[in-house]
This record gives sequence, C-alpha cells and structure tokens, in this order.
Amino acid sequence: MKVVIIAGGQGTRIASVNADIPKAMIPIDGKPILEYQVLMAKRYGYTDFLFIIGHLGDQISAYFGDGSKWGVHIDYYQETAPLGTAGALGYLKGQLTDDFFVFYGDTIMDIDMERMLSYHRQHKADATLLLHPNDHPYDSDLVDIDTDGRVRNFFIKPHPDGFISRNVVNAALFIFSPAILQRIEVGVKSHIEKNVLPKCLADGLALFGYISPEYIKDMGTPDRYYAVCDDVMSGKVARLNWKNARPAVFLDRDGTINREVNFLHSPDQMELLEGAAEAVRYINQKGYLAIVVTNQPVIARGECTWEQLRQIHDKMETLLGAEHAYVNAIYVCPHHPDSGFEGERKEYKIKCDCRKPAPGMLLKAAKDWNIDLKNSFMIGDGDRDVQAGENAGVKQSVRIEQNEPDALLKAVKALL
Repeated sequence: MKVVIIAGGQGTRIASVNADIPKAMIPIDGKPILEYQVLMAKRYGYTDFLFIIGHLGDQISAYFGDGSKWGVHIDYYQETAPLGTAGALGYLKGQLTDDFFVFYGDTIMDIDMERMLSYHRQHKADATLLLHPNDHPYDSDLVDIDTDGRVRNFFIKPHPDGFISRNVVNAALFIFSPAILQRIEVGVKSHIEKNVLPKCLADGLALFGYISPEYIKDMGTPDRYYAVCDDVMSGKVARLNWKNARPAVFLDRDGTINREVNFLHSPDQMELLEGAAEAVRYINQKGYLAIVVTNQPVIARGECTWEQLRQIHDKMETLLGAEHAYVNAIYVCPHHPDSGFEGERKEYKIKCDCRKPAPGMLLKAAKDWNIDLKNSFMIGDGDRDVQAGENAGVKQSVRIEQNEPDALLKAVKALL
C-alpha cells in the first residue's frame, strides 16, 4: 500500500523560519519533517512512497534519493506548475490503482496507521478522513458526520457569524480509494478539501470520518512551527499515539459545564458557566482527554429529540471552541426508569448500566479511547457523578457546587 506525500507547497507563511528550503524539509531537532513521516509510516510496515514535489523539490529528491538509506522505496512526481493539494493526483491514476494514504508534507504526527486502515476497511469507505477537535474550530475546516461516522457535509472556512457546529476538524490525513482520483480533473489546479471531497460527496461516494485524539499538526506558520518543535522534543507527539493509554477527566454537563436550567432541552438554553471553558482548556493543555458523561432523561421523557440534543451539544462545542477549548467526546445516557410522563418514549424507559451512578458511560469511553482509568478523574455537581467515577475505578471523584462560577476551574487546577 502506497503512501503519497504532497510536498510541493512554497511555504510562504513560514518563510521567515527558512525561505531557502521546501517547508517539508524544515528541520525539527535535526531532521526534516518529511523524514519523521517516512519513519512513522515505516514503523507500521509501509515502505512504498510517492512524493509529489514542486517548489525547490530537487532538494527533497537529493536528500532522500530512492529511499534505500531508510529501507524504503521512493518515487517522485515533479509538478511543473502549482496544482494545489489535489491537482497532481489527477496525473497519477495509473500508479495509484489500490487504496493509498495521503499525507501533507508540512505535518508532524504520530498516528496508528493500522487502526485507521482497519476503520477504513470495516466501513468499506471510498475515502477516510482523519478528524479531531482543536482549539480554533472557528477558523478551521469542519466536517459534519452522522453517528456511524459517515460524512454528511463540509463546512469550509471562513464561517459566517453565528455559525454553530460540532468541533470536528479535518486534520488533512486521508486514505483514498482509486474512485477518488476519478473526480480529479487532469491538469487543473484543485484542492482536496475545497474541490475534490465535496464533489465526491455530491456523487454519492462513501466518505467516513475517523476521529482520533492523536497528535497531528501542521507547521505552516512560525508560531506553529516552534510549538511543534517543543512538542516533538518533549515527547508529547509520540506519547499521544493510540497505543499509549491516556488519562481522562470525565465531566458532568449540566451544572458543571453549563448552567443547570432544569431539564435543558433547547440550544437557546445552553450557557457556559464562568470559568468552564478555561477549565476544559486547562485539561487539554495538560494532555488529559476531556470526556463529557451526561444523564439526559429528557430523551426518555419525550421533552427533547436526538436532533435537538445534537444541536445543544454543537452549541456547547462552539462556545468552548470560541475560547480555545474542546472536548474529545460526549457520552449520553437517554434512559429514565420511571414512567408516567406525557409524550414519553417507552423504548428508553428501562433500567440500564449507563445512567449515573452506574459506570457504563465511563467504561465505554475507556474502551473507545484507551483511557487509563486508574489515573483519571470524575468531576460533577451531584453524588451520582461521584459514585459513577468510583464505580468505574477512577483515581478520584470530586463534587462541585452546582452552577457556581469557576467551580470547575478550581477543581481541575487542584487535581491536575
């Protein structure tokens, strides 16, 4: 299986770091970014590479040659004119006859490639996009996916005022089938995100989003470059790979992150508590996963639909994102064991193992995200939250006062 690395960009935004070499060759701790990518892919058994090169591309081919120094094989396609991120792929249909990975050459990452490929094959996808939340969704390309991970829409930046969406960002790492190449016009400048993927979606191809908490960042600006350098040298990049269990902070929602309004059922009622975004941002910065686990009996009681709940959570993620914070996942228990409510949904009127104080949501999250429960925490505004954390075996559960400004922030800083 080939790995295609698009390394033809001129790097105008990062020219102040080094304008004399391609941005994919800018070194971090003595090695070009491209070399990190080659070594990562080789670690997973991928040794067949195709580099798309352009501006100052001779420096890339001179450094890597045929790849034998690294125990891999490298072919090259030289652009004669800038063709965007997708244009050159149109010329490569004869060489890319099986599914293949696509990397952008200005990206530092440490991704479990086999796990992503397994997801791609399990969903029989024509394209799989690596997605993740980030701390600046308002100026990122966002992707709308359904509960099965299938892509429903793309929201390309810039976003209009008042735009609300789940914080799921295109990280610019893909697995493509040859069917994707048929949507690329030969010799025409085009971009994967803006042109190719929307066309594939419109044509009915199966596009899926693979959400990962692993490290993947471009270094297209000086600030990002220096931040990535710090992350590489501190070991953060490697530490966030899926194979390494990570601790999490489990968070209740109502009264903890947002103001409790008694059975919140509309996005208009979603209001972050003072200090909540800063608390979540602190969790992000400390390298913990931020996982929301929330009882939502409004579903069982018939007071809120799943679509309304999605809109509520989209607004919560948008409000957090506006303050550079994000949650990695939201787990919901829709059940309520008591009957007698007008309009109730009987299929959810059951006793379950996910409604707090039961630990079901935390245990499912631990399995889904490879969470180290013994070094994780639970924070909420009720005894049920504390008990759920204890039942799941977390390191410590903490109860805070409901709706109290900065209560979550104080708890997080005390724990972490």
